[in-house]
Amino acid sequence: MKKGIHPENYRPVVFKDMSNDDVFITRSTISAKETIEIDGVEYPLVKVEISNTSHPFYTGKSKLVDTAGRVDKFMSRYGNRKK
Repeated sequence: MKKGIHPENYRPVVFKDMSNDDVFITRSTISAKETIEIDGVEYPLVKVEISNTSHPFYTGKSKLVDTAGRVDKFMSRYGNRKK
């Protein structure tokens, strides 16, 4: 491996899945503005929209995520094309 190209500031960071409130701790260099306390230890907190605990590929469940009404807009335009 080349020397001097890898970051030195790895530390434990908490990632929180906002769709199901699952949290997990891993080492990362990502910067975080928020913190969370787990088992009496304060960690940086990074909020994620989807993780392996909520992604349909890993869970086997089909889940429709629609934040801006795009599916309804599509269905109103093209949904009832059967004649």
